[in-house]
Amino acid sequence: MKYVITLNGKRYEAEVARIDDFTPLTRANAAAAPAPAAPIVVNAPAAPAPAPVVAPAPAAAPTPAPAPAPAAPAAAGATTVTAPMPGNILDVPCTVGQAVTAGQTLVVLEAMKMENEIVAPVAGTVASINVKKGDTVETDAVLVTLN
Repeated sequence: MKYVITLNGKRYEAEVARIDDFTPLTRANAAAAPAPAAPIVVNAPAAPAPAPVVAPAPAAAPTPAPAPAPAAPAAAGATTVTAPMPGNILDVPCTVGQAVTAGQTLVVLEAMKMENEIVAPVAGTVASINVKKGDTVETDAVLVTLN
């Protein structure tokens, strides 16, 4: 089905296709979800490129801030589990060396007054735990590493 949508005075065309082989994701099959068969294409007018801004050269170059220390690199073949959003660590119900299954809770993260269970994307063994109860983390912070 094709639709014509007008938004803020601009016309957009959208095409919607019915997919009959839809299956809802569960924790068990989320890690093995197939990629979409075809990319979604939206016809929209191209935005004009912004004009380049030329800044005058500074009289003296400022001293660069020191770079933050890099996180410890993961071992080859390791899977890292990262924070999907900033928040506070409420619980870490796993231990180093523990065997975990895909979908098993590794960390409980509180964000916006909601408890979010961060689960193992694959089965493996907990190689390292990089947070503890009470820590505050940012988005994409490495919480746990699995082998």
